[in-house]
Amino acid sequence: MTVTATSVDQSDQLTPRPTPRARGLALLRRLVPAAASALSGVLLYVSFPPRPLWWLALPAFAGFGWVLRGRSWKAALGLGYVFGLGFLLPLLVWTGVEVGPGPWLALVAIEAIFIALVGVGVAAVSKLPAWPVWAAAIWIAGEAARARVPFRGFPWGKIAFGQADGVFLPLAALGGTPVLGFAVVLCGFGLYEAGRLVVEGRRTRELRRGAAAVALLSVAVPVAGAVAARALVSDKAEDGSVTVAVIQGNVPRAGLDFASQRQAVLDYHVKETLKLAADVKAGKVAKPDFVLWPENSSDVDPFADASAAAVIDEASQAMGVPISVGGVVERGGKLLNEQILWDPVKGPTATYDKRQIQPFGEYLPLRGLVGAINKDWTSMVRQDFSRGTKPGVFDIDGTKVGLATCYEAAFDWDVRDTVTHGAEMISVPSNNATFDRSEMTYQQLAMSRIRAVEHSRTVTVPVTSGVSAIIMPDGRITQKTGMFVPAYLVQKVPLRTSETPATKLGILPEMALLLVAAGGVGWAIGAGVRARRAGDA
Repeated sequence: MTVTATSVDQSDQLTPRPTPRARGLALLRRLVPAAASALSGVLLYVSFPPRPLWWLALPAFAGFGWVLRGRSWKAALGLGYVFGLGFLLPLLVWTGVEVGPGPWLALVAIEAIFIALVGVGVAAVSKLPAWPVWAAAIWIAGEAARARVPFRGFPWGKIAFGQADGVFLPLAALGGTPVLGFAVVLCGFGLYEAGRLVVEGRRTRELRRGAAAVALLSVAVPVAGAVAARALVSDKAEDGSVTVAVIQGNVPRAGLDFASQRQAVLDYHVKETLKLAADVKAGKVAKPDFVLWPENSSDVDPFADASAAAVIDEASQAMGVPISVGGVVERGGKLLNEQILWDPVKGPTATYDKRQIQPFGEYLPLRGLVGAINKDWTSMVRQDFSRGTKPGVFDIDGTKVGLATCYEAAFDWDVRDTVTHGAEMISVPSNNATFDRSEMTYQQLAMSRIRAVEHSRTVTVPVTSGVSAIIMPDGRITQKTGMFVPAYLVQKVPLRTSETPATKLGILPEMALLLVAAGGVGWAIGAGVRARRAGDA
C-alpha cells in the first residue's frame, strides 16, 4: 500500500481569516471616502443658482480636501471623478431636457475627467507646506482646461458662476473668474486644514504654528481681499445714462421644435414691441433710446424674407428708435447666428455674428460618429452654423453696446473684448426656450451678474422666454421677468468707460495661477522622487 503525504502550508494555519465584521469594516473604509466625495460634489451643486446658498461651496471643498489628503494617484483619480459626477450630474441635467439622457450623461462623463485629474493634483500636493494654495490653483487650472477643450471648451460650472450672491463677488473686478474662483476654493481648503490641525493638536497636544498660520491665512486673505475689492465696484454713471428697453416676446411652446415656430416667435416680439410703443405714447413708460430683442427673435431671415423685414420695420418705426434683432441668416452659403441693428429709417445698418457657437447645438462635431449612434441627433442640426470673427459692439446713436450672444457669456475672452473695444454697457441676448423651465436660465443669468461686476458695466439680458433682466454694474438685478410670459423692461441705466483691473489684466491672473499650480505639482513630484531614492538607499 502506498501512502501519499499531503503538505500543509503552515502560514495558512497561522494566518487567521478575516471575520465578517472585519471584512465589513474594510469595505466601509473604502466606501466612506467615495460617499463623502459624492456628497461634497452634490453640496457644491446646491451652492449654485437658483439657490442663493453660495457659502455651501466652502464646506464642499473642505470635504473634497479631506477625502483627497494623502491618497495615492489611483484613489485620487477615482475620488475626483466621483466628486465631479456629484457636482455635474445635477448641474447639467438641463442638457437632456429635450434630447434625452444620452447627451447629458456623455457630457458629464467627459467633463468629470477634468475634475478627476484635478483630484490627482490635489492629492499630490496635499502633504506640501501651504498645500491649500497649491490645491486651489490646481482647481483653477482644471477650469482653464475645461474652458478650452474639447470642441473649444465648456466653462459651465466654473466656481465663480455660483458666487453672484456671495461675499467674494467683488474679486471678479480684481482678477475675473479665475481669481474669484481661486478665492472660494482656497477658503474651502483652508477651512479643512484649520479643522484638521485643531483635531491633530488635541490628539498630540501640539500645534504647528506655521501650518496653523497658513490655514488661517487661507481663510482670512480671500475674505479680506473681497472686502477690499468692494472699492472697485460701482454703479455710478461715467458717460451719462441711457434708457433701454428689453423685449421678451415669449414662444408658443417650449422644446426643440422652436425652429418650426419661427414666424410666430417673430410676431410675438413685434407684438410686445408694439405694446411698448403704445404705452410710451400713452405716457405710461419712458421712451427708450433703443430696444434690445433676444437671440432667435427672428429666425425668419429678414434679408431673404420681405415679410419678416416689413414687420421688423413696423416695430422699429412704431418705437422711433433702433432695435437690435436676433436673427438666423444665410449669407454666402453660411448659416449665421446674427444680431442685426435695425434703424427705423435706414433699416439694417450693422451686424454681429456669434463667434462661440455651441457644439451639438449649433454645429455638430464628429457628425459621422454621432449619426451612427443616433440619426435623430444629426437631424436636429442639419446644417452647421459658421463662426463670426469680430467682437460685437454696436454704436447706437453714440452709445456703444457690447454683445455676447447667449453661450458666449460663459467665456471670459468673448465678454472682455467687447469692453476693450469700447463697450459702455453689455447685452447678452439669449434663447432658453429649448431648455423648458430648467435651472439653465438661472445659471446663465448668474454668469451675466458676474460679468457686470467683472467689467463694471450694466448688463441687459433679453431672452425669448425668460428670465430676462437688467443688471447694474455692481451685479444687482433691478428688473426681471418671469418665464414663458410676454413682457418688456424699461430702465435708465448708467454708462461706464473705465476699465477694472480684471478687464485690463485679461488672461494674466489665470496664467499666474496656472504657474502656481505647475509649481506645486513639480514640487510634489520632486519630493516623491527624493523619497523613493532615500528608500532605495
